[in-house]
Amino acid sequence: MTKAALFDLDGVVFNTEPQYSGFWGREFSIYYPGEPELAQRIKGQTLMQIFDEFFHGAEDVQEEINSRLNDFESKMHFDYLPGLVEFVKDLRNKGIKTGVVTSSKMEKMENVYRNHPEFKGLFDIILTAELFTKSKPDPECYQKGARFFGLNPEDCVGFEDSFNGLKAVKAAGMAVVGLATTNSEDAIRPYCDIVIKDYINWTHKIHLFT
Repeated sequence: MTKAALFDLDGVVFNTEPQYSGFWGREFSIYYPGEPELAQRIKGQTLMQIFDEFFHGAEDVQEEINSRLNDFESKMHFDYLPGLVEFVKDLRNKGIKTGVVTSSKMEKMENVYRNHPEFKGLFDIILTAELFTKSKPDPECYQKGARFFGLNPEDCVGFEDSFNGLKAVKAAGMAVVGLATTNSEDAIRPYCDIVIKDYINWTHKIHLFT
């Protein structure tokens, strides 16, 4: 029986991916004009992974992008995926621990908390980038999530939307629920045990996750 549910943040808890696609589309149009597909290609990557691949050694450019990203994230809106709040509450009512495992930093999370004062009360733990030494698809973040609860990975289920995130959950030894918010259902299906579009009506089918 599942004892804990661990959620990624962007594209899993919040419908923020379209906003990030717009941001990175604008950034790549400056530095990589004529390659609009790059905004799609980097989905699920951390900022450092993006810098390493596309802006390696260009510290001045990295600083400019980071500054614009911080400003962007301070103004972005955080809309819950449909049905998420009810779904998480139902999990907790059934005695299942809940946590967020994200590559976002605390600076961004403070913006989340300002927009959603209730957010911390939805989850038992919130693990951010400062706690990890490796990035997804490495399973470290989900393994740490299980350890925070004193559980084995096989007692947990992970919710992810990106390919790197889905691979991280799988590599951690957890059941994998894929959110078809960032990529199509067909694209992520090979990496998942269950694929969903959002959480509407899933409160009545929690047994499928637990």
